[in-house]
Amino acid sequence: MLIAIDLHSGVPAYRQLVDQIRLQVAGGRLRSGDEIPSTRALSAELGLNPMTISRAYAFLEDEGVLERRPGLSLVVRARSGATSAAAREAQLTRALRPLASVARQLGISGEQAGETLRRLVDEDEK
Repeated sequence: MLIAIDLHSGVPAYRQLVDQIRLQVAGGRLRSGDEIPSTRALSAELGLNPMTISRAYAFLEDEGVLERRPGLSLVVRARSGATSAAAREAQLTRALRPLASVARQLGISGEQAGETLRRLVDEDEK
C-alpha cells in the first residue's frame, strides 16, 4: 500500500489517509480481500500517532470500505463492479471540483482545462 502524508498541506493526516485508501480501492490498487497494514505497522511506517491511523480505519469501516475480522487484520470489503466504477467517478469528481474552480478563476475554458488534464494523464502513462 502506497501512502504519502503531507503534514504541511493543511489537510488532517487521518483525512489524507482516508482519501488515499479510498482512491486505491476505487482505482483497483487495493482489491476486495486485500489485507490492510495494522494500525501499529502503518503508524511506524508513516511516523503518525496510532490513534490517527485508528481513526482513519474506523471512518473507512463506517463507510463500508474496510471490514474488520475479529482477531485478524482489516481487509478491503467486497464491492460490485458497478459500485467500483461509481466510486472511481465520485473520487475523480471530488478531486477535480476545486481544480474546476481554479480554472474558472483563471479564465481557462473547459476545453482548455480538459486538454491540460488529458496531457497530464498521458504524461503519467509514459
